[in-house]
Amino acid sequence: MPRIAYVNGRYVPHATGQVHIEDRGFQFADGVYEVCAVRGGQLIDEEPHLRRLDRSLNELRMRSPVGSAALRHVMRETVRRNRVADGLVYVQISRGVAPRDHGFPSAETEPTLVVTARSIALEKYAAWAATGVKVVTIPESRWARCDIKSTALLANVLAKQHAREKGAFESWFVDRDGFVTEGASTNAWIVDAAGKLRTRPLGHAILPGITRGEILPLCRQLGIELDERAFTVEEAKAAREAFLTAASIGVLPITAVDDCKIGTGRPGPIAARLGEAYWTSRSE
Repeated sequence: MPRIAYVNGRYVPHATGQVHIEDRGFQFADGVYEVCAVRGGQLIDEEPHLRRLDRSLNELRMRSPVGSAALRHVMRETVRRNRVADGLVYVQISRGVAPRDHGFPSAETEPTLVVTARSIALEKYAAWAATGVKVVTIPESRWARCDIKSTALLANVLAKQHAREKGAFESWFVDRDGFVTEGASTNAWIVDAAGKLRTRPLGHAILPGITRGEILPLCRQLGIELDERAFTVEEAKAAREAFLTAASIGVLPITAVDDCKIGTGRPGPIAARLGEAYWTSRSE
């Protein structure tokens, strides 16, 4: 079945969907996006994803092309038309089409909206969770507002490619003080040598991950001691466990950082408990 995309008010074949050559998303990466997981045909954590989308738009002084109810309908319809049972739905909004100029275009410029959906093989994700993945570290090279989910992802692209070339799943950005910020497309966690779960606190240096935010109350429910405090690469390498979180993967254990074995070199119990609790809570 050919894929279908929603582009500015129309459902069109994915292969022929187009935006204007002077769209500011193409010219300047002047846009934002969101990604929701789909499980059993249902959108996972839809509410917090849409709240974050609104926040990103507001931070960039960009208006939404449609209201919340209309966007929800388009997301579900795109999932339905693509017959996605388990997969991802992407929402991308740019400031719209205008003659190329760095300053904002006229306030009457209509934003561009593109929504796509695709299926994923859950078996692949289950295999990663069972064996764990490797990460490598890389100096922080992104702009100062990583808390905005912008489509300006060139540094993330280079970091992800660096990981692939090193035989790893993900790159962790490391700031000038030696602290891990986050992954190229994930939030970063460790269970430190004292047995405390740690992840960097929110701020301009990291994206407020939706899965990250949903994990926090699960820690309290499971009696897992949590410390929202940055950790160094050295602390990560000495950790009992480490893992990643993101909408596409849920909770994914890490078994090595820069080829240094983490803990036993196998997925740890806290990552397993949180991963199971997260997906169980989403299916209730």
